[in-house]
Order: sequence, then structure tokens, then C-alpha cells
Amino acid sequence: MSDSIHVKFPDGSTKEIAKGTTALDVAKSISPRLADAALAAKTNGNLIDLTRPLEKDTDLRILTDKDPEALEVYRHSSAHLMAAAVLELFPETKLGHGPATENGFFYDFYRETPFTPEDLEKIEKKMQELVKQDLPYAREFVERTEGLQKFKTEGDFMKCHFIEQFTKPDEKISIYKTGKFLDFCRGPHLPSTGKIKAFKLLNIAGAYWLGDEKNPQLQRIYGTSFFSKKDLDAYLNSIEEAKKRDHRVLGKQLDLFSIQELAGPGLIFWHPKGGIIRKEMEDWMREQYVKRGYSLVYTPHVMRKQLWQTSGHEGYYAQNMFDAMELDDAEYRLKPMNCPGHILIYKDSLRSYRDLPVRLGELGTVYRYERSGVMHGLLRVRGFTQDDAHIFCTPEQIEKEIADCVEFGRDVLRDFGFDKFQTELSTWDPSDRKNFVGSEEQWNHATHSLEKVLKELNIEYKVIPGEAAFYGPKIDIKLVDAIGRLWQLSTVQFDFNLPQRFDLEYVAEDGTRKQPVMVHRALYGSVERFFGVLIEHYAGAFPVWLSPVQAVMIPIAERHVEYAEKVAAQLRAIGVRVEVDARNEKMNAKIREHAMQKVPFLLVVGDKEAEAGKVNVRTRGKEKTEDMGAAEFVEQIRTVIAEKRAQL
Repeated sequence: MSDSIHVKFPDGSTKEIAKGTTALDVAKSISPRLADAALAAKTNGNLIDLTRPLEKDTDLRILTDKDPEALEVYRHSSAHLMAAAVLELFPETKLGHGPATENGFFYDFYRETPFTPEDLEKIEKKMQELVKQDLPYAREFVERTEGLQKFKTEGDFMKCHFIEQFTKPDEKISIYKTGKFLDFCRGPHLPSTGKIKAFKLLNIAGAYWLGDEKNPQLQRIYGTSFFSKKDLDAYLNSIEEAKKRDHRVLGKQLDLFSIQELAGPGLIFWHPKGGIIRKEMEDWMREQYVKRGYSLVYTPHVMRKQLWQTSGHEGYYAQNMFDAMELDDAEYRLKPMNCPGHILIYKDSLRSYRDLPVRLGELGTVYRYERSGVMHGLLRVRGFTQDDAHIFCTPEQIEKEIADCVEFGRDVLRDFGFDKFQTELSTWDPSDRKNFVGSEEQWNHATHSLEKVLKELNIEYKVIPGEAAFYGPKIDIKLVDAIGRLWQLSTVQFDFNLPQRFDLEYVAEDGTRKQPVMVHRALYGSVERFFGVLIEHYAGAFPVWLSPVQAVMIPIAERHVEYAEKVAAQLRAIGVRVEVDARNEKMNAKIREHAMQKVPFLLVVGDKEAEAGKVNVRTRGKEKTEDMGAAEFVEQIRTVIAEKRAQL
């Protein structure tokens, strides 16, 4: 057996090295600078520690801070650094898990005494001390029984669970040691704590062990880390900007919506101003439905449990549904989805191939049992309205229908002021038969259809394996908001499961009965979530066509009220939402108040304006005011609203 192996680098070159050489040794042999910059390595597509011995021929990439994959390793190591600091300060703490996330990391801790903001400062200071000590992330393997015994002795019930759940009885388990901190972890990690240059602990939240409310409540500390202080500062600034845009705060300030304690969490009350915006959103969508060949339908909020058994939701989705209600003839459930209702409408009469495609659309309210820890304002609720549509078509029509849905989704984003978005194709995991229905042939055909559409539309997309719906692959369109955040909203999903479960048919051209294929499609995602994103994207300063109050007339004195009402009548005649503020208050106080409410146009009128038939226009976001003929303003605002522009 040879004592040497070959490694192949990204540029195609190869190098012969001794078996057991580490990736860090390879980096040193290339250049001291590369070795110093190295953070992790990738062999045959898998991330590994720099210190792991290479035992066979392999592709090899040395990862530095120029590689996005290295950031995940960096943040996972940051989570371990935080856990090490917590144990040094609070040794009674028991450990859960600490993964990297999209924007940072977190670690779950079990400790009877709650952490405080002052504790976070202490933990962060201790982390900085551990960075200066440049402690290695040392990996070792121990017998499973030995590892279990150690964690049991120390009362680390969560680590014991992870070992029992994710390892086999006869295998050795991977342990990482960082100072006094020992963790069951597969890694990989940075070579040492000294590689972590910039981090910040952000906040503390509650989380139930294994997500079950019956289990102990954990304390989850969130943090973030970046390769440089400059990147960290930029991210922290973006967090501050996000706080200013928080839809829950603005929703209260602008009197748009509320969640009432007496009614229950996750249930939204739309106030008059929010209701106006919702009406505009729903009117826009219904007009588009009709224009694009959809039929509008309405379905009940509760249906028999038997229906959900037929659809498969009772088996695959029951944990997200409210408990069944006992009624006279059967058990009923609040609907978590609109699709079975649309299927029953399709099934009510036999369709011919000439009738297809059948496009059924509904702004239908659904109810899902979200756990208390995950609800968040408008973004994660228990009752919400989906702009839901289901398309029943022949296999030959499916690609055109999917393409039309994707284009429709992009039109939604453009009309509501979003010009950047990213697209993902979520596929199944063939090894996970428990969570996906259908044959391999069906999945391959469906996935190919979605891929073909995206390629023909010249849309760049990222494949996300294992994230499909249980009934088929899907295309998700994620918008990018004003401060660069991604939001998951629009989705187009292929479904070969429900037509089969409900024995759907159509009469084909040759007179035989065939099964249609089905597309699920929601483009707002939900009206509530889309509204929450709109609030944050615009920081409450909605474009004119969406603004609940589009203009306010501000008469300087009581004698100017009559003229203000006359101009307001002209605006109302073309459908503008206008108010006249005739209160006996100072003009500047009125201006300040309505500016705080982010009204697009404030029209001040006094003697000069009344005599000349003009208005003094204060446009939101502009410093200078503008004198304009009242008729001219009426015509300009009509155009702004019709064209869905932000301002004059």
C-alpha cells in the first residue's frame, strides 16, 4: 500500500503528499501567507478542519475569508467560543446546540437563572479574553459509551439526546475541546480562537427544548461575527435601520393594525388605515385574477376532518392544524390550506380537455397552529389570508402555466415597488420517503418542468435540496427590500399528489378519462406577511396609491376652510383619499403631526392660495414646498396614483 496520495487543486494542478498530511500542512507548503490566512478546507465538496489528516486522493480547496463557505465555519466556531465563555462564567449551565445561521449564530442554554443584558456584556468580554489566548479547537474521538457517560455525569441531558439520536452504538463520537469547554460536534471548526476577529452578542430569547412547549424552556443567546470589524459595523448599522422600520412599532405609530391580548396571540386586527391598504392590495390582486383568466371562488373556513384525511394533511400536517371540533355529524377542522376546497369545486362537475386549464383563485383565510415562541407581528401569525390559486391543467399545459405564474409573481413585486429578487428551486430528498409522497418518476418529471421554465425565462436560480413541499417541488421568489434583506413571499408549487388522492379527472380528446396535473400558487404569500414587509420596506412611507391618507388640506385660518373643502371635493371626485384638518391648532403643529403620519402630500391654503385657486404643496421627502394650481395638482396626483408612482 502506497504511503503517498495525490491532491488536486481548483486550478487543475495536482500535488503528491504523504498520507496523513493535513490541509494546513499543504497550505504551508504552498506559501506562509496562505497558511496564515487559511480558515478551513474543502475535500471532495465536504468542509473539514485544517488539521484533519488527508488519507486518500482528493480534490482540495484551502478556504480563506475570501470564501463564503468559510463564514459558516467561522460563525459555528464563534458559537463554540460563546459557549466556552458562558461555561467559564456560569459553570452550572447545561448546553444545547449552537449552529451558524444566515446572519450569525446562536447557542441554546439551560440555566434556572435568566441571563441579563449585563451578563451578555460579561460573556462578550470573556470571549475577547479567550480570543487573545488563541485556544485551539481540538478534535478528538471517544467511544460512544464513554462520551455518553461523561455528559450524563455532568447532567448535560441535551448532549446525551444528540449523541443517542445522531450516532450509532458502535461508532466513535466526535468531541471538540475549546479551553474548558467540551462539546459533542461534527465540526468543522477554525484552527483556534485567535482567528475570530469581530463579533457581537445581540439578544436573548426563549426556546423550548426540541421545540415542544412541554419541555424545559431554554435561553437562546444570539450573536453575529464577521471577518472584519468594518463588516460587523455595517451589519450592526443595518440592524439599527431595521429597528427603525420594525412593522410592529410603525403599525402602532401609524394606527394600522393590532394584536389584542383578549382575543389571543397571532390574530390580526386591521384598523381603518390598515384596512384601506388591505383593500388596495386585494383589489389589485382580484383585478389581476380576472385579467389573467382566473375564476374567483370562496370556500368555507371549517371542513370535515375526513376531507383533511383524504388530502393527506391529517397525516403530514396535523401538528400545524388546530384541534378538531366535535359537531353533530362529525369532527371538523379549521382549514390550514385552501387547496382541498378548490379541488372540491373542480370535482363538482366533469371537465373536458377543452375546459382546461381551470384557474381558481381565492383570497382565503386559513388557520395554522404556530407555537407561541415563533409568532412575530404580521410575519408569523395563526390566522392569515392567502392570495391562493390552484390551476388544473393537462400535462402538456403545465410548463406554460408555471411560466405564467412566475411572470405574475414578478409583476406583483414590481408593481409594489420591489426591483430586486432571488429565485430558488426546492427539490425533494429521495432518501427521505417518510416526508415526501409520489414516485421518483413523478418527482423527476415535475422538477424538470420547473427547471425548464426557469431556464427559458432566463432566471438565475439556486437549487435547495430537501426543501420541497411533501407533494411536489416548488419555485420560491424572494424579494430584496430597501435595506438588502431577503423575504420569502411568492411560491409556485407543482402537485402530483392531490389530483391522485381526490381521483380528479378530465375527458381527453380521445374520449378517455385522464388525471389533470395541478399547480399551487400564492404570490403575496399571505396578505398579512406581505403587508408587514411593505411597512418595513417603505418604513411606513407607502407609495401614494397605497397610502391610507393620500393628501391633507391644511387651512391656515378658519376663513380658509371653505376653500380647503372645495379643493378636497375635487380630489374626492377622482377617488383621492383626502382629509381637511380644520382644527383650531397652529399650522406648523398640524404639518408636523401629518408629516409624522407619513402623509404623501400636505396642501396648505391661505388668503393667497384661495384668491389664486392654488395650493402650497409639501411633498413627503422634499424640503422645498411648491405653489401649484389646484386643478394642476388634482391632475398630477391622478397620474401618480394611476402609474403607482411614489410622488409627484
